[in-house]
Amino acid sequence: MNVKQLRSFLAVAETLSFVIASERLHTSQSALSMAIKGLEESLGGKVFVRTTRSVQLTPEGESLLPLARKLLADWDSVHHELQQRFSLGIGKVSIAAMPSFAINVLPRALKQFRALHPKISVQVHDVINEDVIDMVQIGEVELGIGFKPYPASLAFEPLFNDQFVAIVPPGSGFEGEERVEWEALLQHPFISLQKPSAVHAYLEDSLRDSPLVLKTELEAHQLSTVGKMVATGLGVSVVPALCTPQMEALGAKVLKLKDARIEQPVGLIWHRERERSAATHALYNVLKSVGSQPSQSH
Repeated sequence: MNVKQLRSFLAVAETLSFVIASERLHTSQSALSMAIKGLEESLGGKVFVRTTRSVQLTPEGESLLPLARKLLADWDSVHHELQQRFSLGIGKVSIAAMPSFAINVLPRALKQFRALHPKISVQVHDVINEDVIDMVQIGEVELGIGFKPYPASLAFEPLFNDQFVAIVPPGSGFEGEERVEWEALLQHPFISLQKPSAVHAYLEDSLRDSPLVLKTELEAHQLSTVGKMVATGLGVSVVPALCTPQMEALGAKVLKLKDARIEQPVGLIWHRERERSAATHALYNVLKSVGSQPSQSH
C-alpha cells in the first residue's frame, strides 16, 4: 500500500465515481483503476463494489476510509514539515562554543543568522573547549566552535588564529608597558585553568624548550574566574586574546607577550561521519563569514 493508492482510494470513496475521482486527481480512469486494483491486491480483498451504474464501499472499504484520511493527513504533515526544514522555514540548531567565542563573536553571527532565518531556533552551549569537543564527538551537538581538536573523527575548519595575551593586576609594576616577557611575568604567582584544559596545555607547550617553568599557584575552571582573580591581585595569567574585552571589564590589564608567542587556530568542528542538517549548514556558512573577522566583535 502506497500513498498514490491511498489518494486514489480516498478520491473514489469520497465521490463514489471513478470519472469524477480521475478528474480530481488529474489522471486517466485506467490509471486510477490500476491503483485501486494494486491497493486491493496488497490488502487481500475488495474495498469497492463496482457496477455499471454505481460504486459503493465494501465494509472493509468503510473501515479503511477514516484510516486513509488519517494516514494521508499525517503524510502531508510530515512532507510539509520536511520541506520547511530543508527550505529553512522551521528548524532547530544546537551548537557548542567555548566561552571566549560565545561572548565575543557568536552574538554577531547569530544576529545575522536570525535576520536570514528568523524561524530557526538556536540552542547554544557555552562550555570549555574540552566539553565542546566531547559534545561534538558524542553527537550531542552538530557543530562546535573551539580550538583545533585532536580526535581524528572530527573535522575542523579554521576561522582565525587567536594569539594569547598576558593579564596582570593593576599596580603590579607593569604600568606603562604594552608588552611583557615570560620571565618577568613568572616572577609573580601564576593563575591558570585547571588541567586537562587545552589552554593550560598550550601554556606548558610554549615553555617546553625554555629554561622557564610554569608553576601554577591558583587554578580555576572558567577564564572569567581567572580574570577576576588576576584583577583582585592574586597573580597573573596568560589567556586567549579573544577574551580581552572580558578581562579588561573584570579589571585586569592586558599585555602582549614579547617572547614564546602562543597562537592557536579557532574554528568550526563537526563529526566527519554525521550529516549536518540544512539549518546547521546554514549557520555554518554564516559563522564562516562572520567568524573569520573576530576583531570586529571587540
